[in-house]
Amino acid sequence: MSEIVLTSNQYGKAENRVVRIVRDTDRHEITDLNVTSLLHGDFEAAHTEGDNGHVVPTDTQKNTVFAFAKDGIPSPEVFLLRLADHFTSEFDWVTGGRWSAEEYGWSRIHDHDHAFFRNTPETRTAVVVRDGDKTTVIAGFFGLTVLKTTQSGFVGYPKDKYTTLQETQDRILATEVATRWRYNTTDVDFNAVYDSVRDTMLSTFSQGYSKALQHTLYQMAEAVISKHDCIDEIKFSCPNKHHFTSDLSPFGLENPNEVFYAADRPYGLIEATVLRKGAVTADAAWVGIAGFC
Repeated sequence: MSEIVLTSNQYGKAENRVVRIVRDTDRHEITDLNVTSLLHGDFEAAHTEGDNGHVVPTDTQKNTVFAFAKDGIPSPEVFLLRLADHFTSEFDWVTGGRWSAEEYGWSRIHDHDHAFFRNTPETRTAVVVRDGDKTTVIAGFFGLTVLKTTQSGFVGYPKDKYTTLQETQDRILATEVATRWRYNTTDVDFNAVYDSVRDTMLSTFSQGYSKALQHTLYQMAEAVISKHDCIDEIKFSCPNKHHFTSDLSPFGLENPNEVFYAADRPYGLIEATVLRKGAVTADAAWVGIAGFC
């Protein structure tokens, strides 16, 4: 038999689509989540001996997600914290885990009491990581496409024999924002802070002159961390959605930054992590969250 040792492992039920309708009055409310539950703990015997004595069925995890939704979903983060508390207290050998959710937004159709349409351009995300008595909450979103038609440039970069890109001090800057931020506490009004972070990012993106997408992402992170004492770290993974001026000279036409073609690929991909000065890192909490440096 090979000499091997089981190291890290986890298991659970992925992508439980939970739609919770509040029907206390004729005016209904809707919350739409995609929830994943993954458990950490003493599961070695299941791998090495086929002993399922500690394996809480993934079906049980699914049922718990839906049962807990009956008590309401104040925010994705609060809902995930409840799941973490339950599984780590219900089963002694479950020492932690990772619970994550994506939230899909809905708005009322003409202020109708019970008719909705999918509205938000971005998808909200939340992750709760429990490791013994340590709990980390990471929030964020992806899919928010933003664009500014001027007040952006790109100059001063190194050039070699393969460089064809021309410097410009007036270009379109566009990206699709994917971001995650880490809270330093669980005592947070998660919905209010989410709205504030999103608004802060949008305001910062629109203001001032951008020397590069890196420059803008750093300014957005700085604004968020400065405004929110409960946030210690923020990550971005953002494509540069290139818009190139179309050459209209063959047709005898000038093009003073009016007509562009949008190139969907290849694209620049900019990633960055910004940490509050003096804050403690939490690398272990980020393990398993793909797409960020």
